[in-house]
Amino acid sequence: MSVFHDEVEIEDFEYDEEDETYYYPCPCGDRFQISKEELKSGVDIATCPSCSLVIKVIYDQEQFAKDDDKLSIPNAKQNLETN
Repeated sequence: MSVFHDEVEIEDFEYDEEDETYYYPCPCGDRFQISKEELKSGVDIATCPSCSLVIKVIYDQEQFAKDDDKLSIPNAKQNLETN
């Protein structure tokens, strides 16, 4: 059984269209990440590449599969700037 730092709804994540990945700020200063493919396959755990924290992603997998032709969940915040 996993211990989650938090549970966060997918709408609170930022979506990067270029790498098809959702990001959410981590307390360590980096960002939790989960890919669109992981979400479509039912994975609901976002990891931080810099620390050991993980969060549970709250989303409707069935709705996500229906939106397969779209690049992101309609209400998700999108990062339109390129850094």
